[in-house]
Amino acid sequence: MTRNADEYWIPDHVAGDRVRDFNIYNYHVDNGDVPRALYALRSGPGPETFWSPYNGGHWIVTRACTIEAVINDADRFSNRYIGVPKELNPERIFRPFQMDPPGHLPYRHLLAQAFSPRALDILKKDARQLTVDLIEGFRHRGECEFVSEFAQHMPIGLFLSIVGLPMSDRAPLLAIAEKIARPKQAEERMAGYSALDRYIEKLIDARQGSGGSDIVSQFCTANIEGKPLSRDELIGMIALLMIAGLDTVAGMLGFFARHLSLYPQQRQILQAHPELIPHAVEELLRRYSHVNLTRQVRHDLELDGALMREGDLIVAPLALSSLDEARFPNPLDVDFHRPREQLHLAFGGAPHRCLGSLLARNELKIFLEEWLTRIPEFGIQPGVELEARTRVTAVLPSLPLVWPVDYQTDPTPSRH
Repeated sequence: MTRNADEYWIPDHVAGDRVRDFNIYNYHVDNGDVPRALYALRSGPGPETFWSPYNGGHWIVTRACTIEAVINDADRFSNRYIGVPKELNPERIFRPFQMDPPGHLPYRHLLAQAFSPRALDILKKDARQLTVDLIEGFRHRGECEFVSEFAQHMPIGLFLSIVGLPMSDRAPLLAIAEKIARPKQAEERMAGYSALDRYIEKLIDARQGSGGSDIVSQFCTANIEGKPLSRDELIGMIALLMIAGLDTVAGMLGFFARHLSLYPQQRQILQAHPELIPHAVEELLRRYSHVNLTRQVRHDLELDGALMREGDLIVAPLALSSLDEARFPNPLDVDFHRPREQLHLAFGGAPHRCLGSLLARNELKIFLEEWLTRIPEFGIQPGVELEARTRVTAVLPSLPLVWPVDYQTDPTPSRH
């Protein structure tokens, strides 16, 4: 049945006591803390696995055990859709993300080449130099708009180098990614998909036969089971690479900086004990997981007492897996000494765990090392109430930071 994406939709098989009035794309977030706002879903009345009648109608799971089941069990839950509603998904699938096992594996292996340990070792030096250059460009001012002046430059600059694209393409590609990930209206998302396809088609035409070493040129000469990739396959793979590279780490940097702006005692701990920075990266990734994954029910089944029909969509907010008391005691607290017996799901789960997770961790680690060395004291500009945009991924669209300036003192040289 075709229905309007904005329709308030409750199908016959959904019991009335399973419906909750919650819109995954439109809920109150206090001062930019998106995970805390989602956490409130488990403290109020109503079932923990429930039907949301918005965005075409879909299920939402809120406990770690059900979230893990939904994103890891490809026999029951398909990866076909990347978001709700169905009508606003790309016509050309993002490969391998929208594919199920085992068909996704050959494409995943091709993408893995871009994120091999050898490739990442080369990028680490570039990441550190870019980070230092950006910070030194505004450190003397005593203020910056963190998102537009840093978060949308450092990880995206590295991504553009991986793909072999000029920095002049950063702004138009960011605009396309924003339309797809956080559209203001449904039509905007579909326009974003079309714009991305057009950009990639021109890129493929330019790279085919070029003999280049960048990842796009490699895809153009790659084979799967002895056959070269079709144009449709190429576009789908490059589209996934671009959306992931342009959005996810930039968003996480904003949440990292927001947290350390609000908790100076934790900044001081990391400044005094830089050996804790890798632990801090993992803990902040857990606390500020900000991706909502979508799966499609493959056949009629029951999950957490809810009857689900073939074709139903389920949204799994990864933040709620990382904030489950059954996995992480006192989950809203940030503890750099937290034991690591339980792994967070900030990068998803099997069989689609993010291939760029090692690169992302390195970028976040370098950010903490270099920022805390050069700007040890900073806070959010007084009087600012932070906003958040919530869609498939959540971001802080703006984060104005301020800090005291000492023009006579050079920063401590990097220890890394």
